[in-house]
Amino acid sequence: MAKKILIVEDEDLISKVLSIRLEGLGYKVVAAYDGEEGLNSVKKEKPDLVLLDIGLPKLDGNTLCELIKTGEATKHIKVIMLTGKRLVGDMEASFSAGADFYISKPYEWQRLLGHIQKLIG
Repeated sequence: MAKKILIVEDEDLISKVLSIRLEGLGYKVVAAYDGEEGLNSVKKEKPDLVLLDIGLPKLDGNTLCELIKTGEATKHIKVIMLTGKRLVGDMEASFSAGADFYISKPYEWQRLLGHIQKLIG
């Protein structure tokens, strides 16, 4: 069965490009465009991995990451922060929230794919 990836990204173009690339590799992809929608999608879709932006409307990415990682039914889900935030403090906050990896935008596709494959195959 195909591994499922949830993309939580408020920039439509980034979400679409990631979806096309990941679906082309055989992953099932679901997208959400704000933090609240992302949280609902995590509960409903039970993805294997979440690609998560930090600067999201309604609920920021670090808060969503923490909710995923502390939820009994969702704590096993892998999270890669994919964000334009580059400060060390942003990265520390993401790792404190439970992120498995932190990648800055603009991202290098092969590097991102390598992390995805390490986490979920």
